[in-house]
Amino acid sequence: MSSVNRSKSSRKVYTAKNSARSNFRRHREYFDKHEVYDHDTQHSSEHTIRIGLSSSSVSPMTVAETFAQAAKHGYDGVEIMVTHNAETRDIDLINGLAAETGLEVMSLHAPTLLFLPRVLHKDHWEKLRITANLAKAVGAKTVVLHPPFRWQGEYALGFVEGVRQVSEETGVVLAVENMYPWRAGVREILVYYPDWNPLDEDYDALTFDFSHASTAGMNALETVSEIFDKLRHVHLTDGSGSLKDEHLIPGAGTMPVAETLQYLAKHDWSGDIVVEVNTRFVAKKSTREQMLADSLAFAREHLGLASEASHRNASSHVRTSEVRTNGNAARENPASEIRANDGQPNS
Repeated sequence: MSSVNRSKSSRKVYTAKNSARSNFRRHREYFDKHEVYDHDTQHSSEHTIRIGLSSSSVSPMTVAETFAQAAKHGYDGVEIMVTHNAETRDIDLINGLAAETGLEVMSLHAPTLLFLPRVLHKDHWEKLRITANLAKAVGAKTVVLHPPFRWQGEYALGFVEGVRQVSEETGVVLAVENMYPWRAGVREILVYYPDWNPLDEDYDALTFDFSHASTAGMNALETVSEIFDKLRHVHLTDGSGSLKDEHLIPGAGTMPVAETLQYLAKHDWSGDIVVEVNTRFVAKKSTREQMLADSLAFAREHLGLASEASHRNASSHVRTSEVRTNGNAARENPASEIRANDGQPNS
């Protein structure tokens, strides 16, 4: 991968003034004062939007439990985060569970987290190729990945074009995820390279994560509108503007999650929504399961799919996409624009 072009961001500084929290407050004040959610009309996309469950939302984080919980609650599919756990790379196991439950493997999350440096391969480009080929073997069309750390050498310097090359080689969409700056007192340490913010780079496909956006102080609705044509994947979660990457259930934080989902529906977006919430520290299994059920219901409501869900047979856990395919729901077309002038292993 040494032949790839270097990022246009090679001149970026290492630290910057810490502005995330002030930006978050400014964005929150805007949404508190301006109603951008259309309560009068239920909007739904002309295209299918699938809703999946990430294995990082399930405790314990096993492939079998992820499929079981997704099937129980009526999700359309799953996203498997590739980790040290061998079953996250077990093609026969994953395909067997998919066949047994009737769920699709919508995406894989590449092992690009800080604590997974040598999972699959010590060479970062080979790691991505192996993940992409694994995705093909289990029927997933998308691989979610993080931008590199600054210390990852040529992998970081050639990341933007290198991701494009791996995607073209394998035929799998590599959707780069927005991250956030790390904090050190009054300064932000820009550890991700070429940038934690995907808006600054020429990626072909992007993943948007609400919790990461909260930590970074981003305006979620404005960002999604800017990257709409490249947005392939959404990690559905929430945040409260904390320095921590919280991964709250949608609606439990203060991000404009409902407004952003409605924006996607109104503008006929086509892609996958994957619930990625933190349930690891919840004591009761019933509480964790309710969090997963509530997250799915939130997504359906604000994507205009709630009426479709009402046609489900509760005992059979029929998925939203099945109801849509069978044509059992009346749908309404988008009517007007939403404008917002603003001025671990979850990932």
